[in-house]
Amino acid sequence: MELVDKDLRSIQETRNLIRKAKEAQQELATFSQTQIDAIVKAVSEATFAQREKLAKMAHEETGFGIYEDKIIKNAFASKVVYDELKDKATVGVIHDDAAKKVTEIAVPVGVIAGLIPSTNPTSTVIYKALISLKAANSIVFSPHPNALKSIVATVEIIQQAATAAGAPEGCVSVIQTPTMQATSELMKNSDTNLILATGGNAMVKAAYSSGTPAIGVGPGNGPAYIERSANIPHAVKQIMDSKTFDNGTICASEQSIIVENVNREAVKEELIKQGAYFLSTDEADKLAKFILRPNGTMNPQIVGRSVQHIASLVGLAIPQDRRLIVAEETHVGLKYPFSREKLAPIIAFYTVENWEAACTLSIEILKGEGAGHTMGIHTENKEVIRAFGAKKPVSRLLVNTSGTLGGIGASTNLVPALTLGCGAVGGSSTSDNIGVENLFNLRRVAYGVRDLEDIRREFSQTTITPNTAITDNKEELINTIIAQVMDRLK
Repeated sequence: MELVDKDLRSIQETRNLIRKAKEAQQELATFSQTQIDAIVKAVSEATFAQREKLAKMAHEETGFGIYEDKIIKNAFASKVVYDELKDKATVGVIHDDAAKKVTEIAVPVGVIAGLIPSTNPTSTVIYKALISLKAANSIVFSPHPNALKSIVATVEIIQQAATAAGAPEGCVSVIQTPTMQATSELMKNSDTNLILATGGNAMVKAAYSSGTPAIGVGPGNGPAYIERSANIPHAVKQIMDSKTFDNGTICASEQSIIVENVNREAVKEELIKQGAYFLSTDEADKLAKFILRPNGTMNPQIVGRSVQHIASLVGLAIPQDRRLIVAEETHVGLKYPFSREKLAPIIAFYTVENWEAACTLSIEILKGEGAGHTMGIHTENKEVIRAFGAKKPVSRLLVNTSGTLGGIGASTNLVPALTLGCGAVGGSSTSDNIGVENLFNLRRVAYGVRDLEDIRREFSQTTITPNTAITDNKEELINTIIAQVMDRLK
């Protein structure tokens, strides 16, 4: 009987892909490091060669971002990510500590579910495929429906390259009939071993609620603080380059600027000089009502769109040479859209008295939305940097660099990644930039180096009384030792 219902067909398709992925992964798990590395290299080279074609497809299909910037993102995913992981040991024995007599063996997690957003579709597929294959895992992608064609095209390039390099068929695949039911099946299936979730809040929460181990990310909403000692032209350039890159579709991009009274006018002047447009009060009110929907969510019509496109949606007259919309703000909270994450070239602008006030404000912004993600600071004051590093609820504090490029590890020495963990404070299982190390487990082989008599002597030398030490009641002896050890630890 042919299944004609789309939901049922998508569920069956997903089950078939998972079954093939499991079989493929079992074969991958027998491969040597040399074999795995050959596959990963082939995928890197093939996707890098097609970076322009895939960027064009993603831009045309979704309407998001800037074509030239998507080329850079594809190059970053295929080349920079590869260069970082290519020489790492990820198969078999990866560490042997002869002194401690502990050996560590890499164990693949198995079948990975890769959830892919529409904002960074092709680059995220490339990145997740590389780190999954490097750890000898298979991966099944769940594509965002609005980027289906470009995601499928990317997976096909990866499949061809991997198979030609000796990978088993089915180790990389994609659901071609995407539905919510298919994604749910992928996440909850008993043969799925790990979910690598990049997407909206609802999808990430669903991943963590699926019963399958998951690595997910929270929303970004990073402030950028320009402290009084900062090089203002450099700071503004970093923020402008970051927030306008691919029209703000990377979640590590800055969402607000915090300045001090003493440098406020200089920063404003430099922003305008470099292409920013400051909204009037009336214009800000008009835009705020458009980007915040009645249900409290942000309007997706602004995502990845240019300043001029957003202006046309709202009826604002913004000059063609403006690259960033700036709204002066004094409030923080979910009902104040400029204080929230905006995956578009729109940014809030706050003014405070000093760095202590900036510290307090940035924490308030992050607690409102974006806890655990990323924040930027522009300063030459090392004491301020240390204070912010100690107090901010973020996983990445970026100093004198771009939020977008610094957060993903392009302009910093962080692990190159397109999935950025937000830690427990952000509802994530890790605060890492997700790399290959997050996608294999460690099996530890540990040799015995001491016996009970050795342990007994160690604790009997100073704390165990002669009568206790020679007692024939072993249970009493053990309880006494435990009690005395606990007393030592108090």
